[in-house]
Amino acid sequence: MDLKNLIRTIPDFPKPGIQFKDIESITEHPEAFSHVVERFSEAMEAHDIDKIVALDARGFLFGGALGLRQKLPIVMARKKGKLGGDCVAETYALEYGSAEVELQKTAIKSGEKVMIIDDLLATGGTAAAAAALVNQVGGDVTLFAFVIELDGLNGRAQLGDVDTVALVSF
Repeated sequence: MDLKNLIRTIPDFPKPGIQFKDIESITEHPEAFSHVVERFSEAMEAHDIDKIVALDARGFLFGGALGLRQKLPIVMARKKGKLGGDCVAETYALEYGSAEVELQKTAIKSGEKVMIIDDLLATGGTAAAAAALVNQVGGDVTLFAFVIELDGLNGRAQLGDVDTVALVSF
């Protein structure tokens, strides 16, 4: 399936000069959405994943579907102030600003192997921040998964030597 042709580009969003890659065009097509989940399932086969950490908010879509398919727990890494309970937080840079992501301290147990999933890998800041949180609570990130990778922003360099899969590159 040619996912690249399904992905819409929205110019100048969220600010001038940004070419936003819209994955809603994938979620609007059940066959394409299913294809993405299947490809991520295949990527997981080489890893003994205990939990999936899905990034706020579009990562929740793919993480939820994948967790259901794989019968694995889903942990949400959310924007600051969106999680209750005792949380750890990490600030990171975006390609157009900065943000903070949080994870509940009890969401991951020491030694658990974790997959981090999101819709897009750009500069790698969000995913690297989520990995720092997983490590902080004792987990081990063994796989990153993204629908889209923006090649020119070198996001993979922020992720270290952890296996990384992206289904489409721009």
